[in-house]
Amino acid sequence: MTRNWLLPILAGLAVAAVAWHGTLLATPYVLMSAAMKKISSANGNGRANVFGFGEMATADRQPIVRPSPDLVYSSCVFNLSQGPVLVDVAPVPGKYWSVSIFDARTDVAAVRSDRDTGGKPARLALVRKGQVAPKGYDVVQLDHDKGIALMRILLSDPAEYAEVDAIRRKSTCQAVSAK
Repeated sequence: MTRNWLLPILAGLAVAAVAWHGTLLATPYVLMSAAMKKISSANGNGRANVFGFGEMATADRQPIVRPSPDLVYSSCVFNLSQGPVLVDVAPVPGKYWSVSIFDARTDVAAVRSDRDTGGKPARLALVRKGQVAPKGYDVVQLDHDKGIALMRILLSDPAEYAEVDAIRRKSTCQAVSAK
């Protein structure tokens, strides 16, 4: 009698194992796709390769999950399908700032901060294999066309927001035309 159940049990275990691995592989892409869609619409432009500059997070306004109330966030959903994307981050004197590049799998591809640049701008060229970056940029080669560039600036006092906001808006995220 137990022999009749052996094959269905093994088949069920095989299906469960395949489904489990499929879920593990797909989940980062699904989550990142949802994040990119939300960020694009929150930026108000719905376009790729353009920085959106968020307001300060409050208890009533939380654009990302668990935002830090002392950080100002800017984000750019990028798309490399037409060529490289250049991310230029203006330095904010006397403040900690960073820019992180996340790929479509949620992996961190690069991070630069004020400590890395010595007070100079961060200049990143996001590329796929075979794409050429302009000179003067740190090349970040990605395995996926899409992702998010996230810039964070630490404020010691909310009263600094206006001054910091003016500086961060000098940062750009823009596509380079494919040749």
